Amino acid sequence: MILLYIILIPVIGALLSWLVSARSVTLCRWIALASLLLDLVIVTGIWLDQGDGGKGWLYNWQAPWIPQFGITLHLAMDGLSLVMLVLTFFLGALSVLVSWNEIRWRAGFFHFNLLFVITGIAGVFLTMDLFLFYFFWEVMLIPMYFLIGIWGHERREYAAYKFFIFTQAGGLLMLLAILGLYFVHAANTGVYTFNYFDLLHTPMARSLSQWLMLGFLIAFVVKLPAVPFHTWLPDAHTEAPTAGSVILAGLLLKTGAYGILRFVLPLFPAAAQDFAPWAMLLGVAGILYGGQLAYAQPDFKRLVAYTSVSHMGFVLLGAFAFNEVAYQGVVMQMITHGISTGALFMLAGVLYERIHTRELSRMGGLWPVLPAMGTVTMIFVMASLGLPGLGNFIAEFLILVGSWQANRPLTVLAAIGLVIATIYSLRIMQKVFFGQTERQFGLPDLNTREWVMLAPLVLVIIWLGVYPKPVLKMLNTARGTLNAARGTLHVAEAPDNTKRMQPSAFSVEPNQ
Repeated sequence: MILLYIILIPVIGALLSWLVSARSVTLCRWIALASLLLDLVIVTGIWLDQGDGGKGWLYNWQAPWIPQFGITLHLAMDGLSLVMLVLTFFLGALSVLVSWNEIRWRAGFFHFNLLFVITGIAGVFLTMDLFLFYFFWEVMLIPMYFLIGIWGHERREYAAYKFFIFTQAGGLLMLLAILGLYFVHAANTGVYTFNYFDLLHTPMARSLSQWLMLGFLIAFVVKLPAVPFHTWLPDAHTEAPTAGSVILAGLLLKTGAYGILRFVLPLFPAAAQDFAPWAMLLGVAGILYGGQLAYAQPDFKRLVAYTSVSHMGFVLLGAFAFNEVAYQGVVMQMITHGISTGALFMLAGVLYERIHTRELSRMGGLWPVLPAMGTVTMIFVMASLGLPGLGNFIAEFLILVGSWQANRPLTVLAAIGLVIATIYSLRIMQKVFFGQTERQFGLPDLNTREWVMLAPLVLVIIWLGVYPKPVLKMLNTARGTLNAARGTLHVAEAPDNTKRMQPSAFSVEPNQ
């Protein structure tokens, strides 16, 4: 039941925040923050309880929902789910803090939508029923549309519509692929089910598996986003409120990467291997093209948005390299990108509160005025360019080592992206904090609330760069996922109990 509680807590928090906002906006904010911190405590406690890292599936909970159609409320957690949930509630709590003073109009409805986005993301990371997965995938969509369209900046309606159309189109393709897999499995076995572990073994023609795989993959690369499906992202990031940008960059993009690792590779191993060179090529194109566009941007938030296109290209490159080192690098990239890019969006927000512009041409010379903000920005800029000692370096190094074993020419091209990252990252510091400016007085440096937001991010990105072992040990399921993608493993039958599972239960183990 603990998995169900993890999902229900932000739902209850969302409803309470909305109800009490008419009486006290401050209480509304505290309820939202408390619900996310409670979930963060729960998932962190689970992590600490695992000790040397969980192997296989840690928790399983299943209950009937619509049994005549083979639909169940099926939630399960492994090491990959756990680390993504910790990231979700960590950044979710910080998003409430970053919007504390920014959102003054309809604050209750804002926190209602924010918490429902978090609920959808948590559901995506936990569900093992494909119908339920699609349900949570859509739950993320509408609240984020409202966050952008109501509390965004000047072109918020355009950005919200564009976000909705792109993600909804991709989601509908995935729904068709889910239904196709559902009926193909029934035609072969006589059993209608959306259960992930039953569908893993669905026999089908190679050509059919390729079409079904593309239905899933397009939905995930749109959310990732990969070139050429990336055009919704800069507008959504730029026009969203700061908390919306943090959730988009730090969490929503990761659901696309998670979908590739959890569904595309294991469900369609042969089709995924057929498409792997093209997927890796798309990843490299995103790395180089996104980096070039980032350098050319005159808007601070838009520049950071295009860095996401570049950094998530590494995820696509590593995911289709089909080896454990690259897999671990992909998950580390998902985490470290969420931390570093989320922090840069927070800094863009707190800077906008002071100078009321995002145009780089109207900034410059702010280091003497804002030395603390400049120091924190420098840390995350260095993380973004992959400086050793910070978490992003570990992630990109592992991806490049893994992809080198799969495709050396594309790995060389991806490495050039690190040079481009250095150029656009240093441009942030040069344009914002160095040079000359007329703004020499009257700008307050980081206050207590902003330090509470940014200090944990600084500590985590340094910790991941210096001592990534706890995260890597929690990813012991990497070998199972990758071998399942190669089609060489069997999956143990899911138990019917709802109690905590032993580390070996429900696990994916190699055939002897």
